[in-house]
Amino acid sequence: MDRRDFLTGAAGVSAAALLLGADSANAAHHETAATPSAEAMAELRNAVAELEAKLQAGWRLGTEVEVAEGRRAILHHLHHGIEAWLHADPARPVFKRFVTPEKKMLGDNPDAIYFTTAIDPAGSYRIRGNLADATYTSFAVEIGSAGGANATSIGATLNDTQFEAAADGSYEVIASPTEQPGNWLRLDPGAGSITTRHYYERESSIALDRLHHVPIMIEPLADPGPADPPTDASIAEGIRRVTNFVTSTLNPPNPGLPLPWVSQVPNQFNPPVEENGNDAIGFAAVDNVYAMAPFVLKPDEALVMTGRFPKCRFSNVVLWNRFIQTVDYTYRQTSLNRRQVAFEDDGSFRMVVAHTDPGVPNWLDTEGHTIGTIFWRFQLPEEPLTAIETEVVPVGSLA
Repeated sequence: MDRRDFLTGAAGVSAAALLLGADSANAAHHETAATPSAEAMAELRNAVAELEAKLQAGWRLGTEVEVAEGRRAILHHLHHGIEAWLHADPARPVFKRFVTPEKKMLGDNPDAIYFTTAIDPAGSYRIRGNLADATYTSFAVEIGSAGGANATSIGATLNDTQFEAAADGSYEVIASPTEQPGNWLRLDPGAGSITTRHYYERESSIALDRLHHVPIMIEPLADPGPADPPTDASIAEGIRRVTNFVTSTLNPPNPGLPLPWVSQVPNQFNPPVEENGNDAIGFAAVDNVYAMAPFVLKPDEALVMTGRFPKCRFSNVVLWNRFIQTVDYTYRQTSLNRRQVAFEDDGSFRMVVAHTDPGVPNWLDTEGHTIGTIFWRFQLPEEPLTAIETEVVPVGSLA
C-alpha cells in the first residue's frame, strides 16, 4: 500500500476520519471550545493587534515605510518568540540563534553570532562548545527573563579571558547555582535565560557567513528523561511565553532613561564614559562600552564622524532603524568594524553617514532612512576613549 492508497482509505476508512478522528462532531466541539490554548491564541492575536495599533502613537512614526517597518519588527520578535520560547523547557534547554540577517531585534550586530536558551536558576547544566576563531566569546545570565519576559538585569557573566579552552578551541563550562571546579558560570536567583556572544572582526561581517559554524550545546547534568506528552494546557503555556516575549521586548523608546552613553541630540554623541551600567540593561553586554546617538539627515546631507579607536578586544559602529534593528547589511555597508575601516595616515578614522555614495572611504549607507540610530561598541577597552566628533555637511562637498 502506498501513501496515496492509505490516505484514500484502503481499509474503508476516509482520510478525514484517519486524520481528524471518527467522531467528527466531537472534534468540532473541541475546536470551538474555550480551552486554555484557544484563550492563549486569542491573547496572542490581541497582543499583536495592540502592538500594531500603538506603532504610530508610541513610536511617533512619520511615513508609511516606517509603519510598515514597525509591522515587520513585530513579526521579527514574533519569529524569535516562537523559535525560542514556544517549546522552551528549562529542564531540557537548547541554544537557539538569537538574531540573523532575517531576524533582527534588540540592537543586533552584524559582527556577532548570538545564542540563547531558557534555564532554571536551580538547575545544573554542562555547556560544551568551541571558540571557532572568535575575537571574543562570552556567556551572560539574564535575570527576570523566565517565561519569555524581557530581562531586567544581567547576573553572572563569563568571557574567554575568564575560562580555560583547549588548544583546539574546545571548552566545557558548568552552569549552576553552586560553585564548581574548573570553568563555572553562576546561576543567580531569578535567572531565566543564558545568552552567548561570539564576536568577529573580519572584512565580511560574520553574520553573513552561512558556512561558519559556532559549535555550542547545553545539557542538564542529570538526565530529566522524556518530557511529558503535550496537553492543551502545556501548549497554552508555550503560546503565552511567545506573547510575553513579543510584548515585553518591543517597546517604544524611553527618552527619560538615564543612560550616560545615549545622546538625545541628533547627530551628536555624548562625551565618552567608561562605566555604562550595562548590568542593569536586560540584554546588554557588560564587557562593552557603548555610545549611541540619533541621526537626522536630509537627502542631500551627510554626517562626518571622526575619532580614534581605543586599544580594545573589539569595536564597530552600526546603523539601526527606529526599532533598533540593523538596516540591510547583506547588500549595503551599514556597519564597520576595525578590519573594514580605511584609516587616515595618523591612525584616526573618518566615516560618513549618507543616503548616497559620497565618493570617499568608510561610507555608511542609511538605506534611505532619514531618521535612525548610530551605535558604537568598544569592548574591554584598555585605554581611555576619545570623543567622536561629528559634523553635518552637504554630501556633494565630500567627493
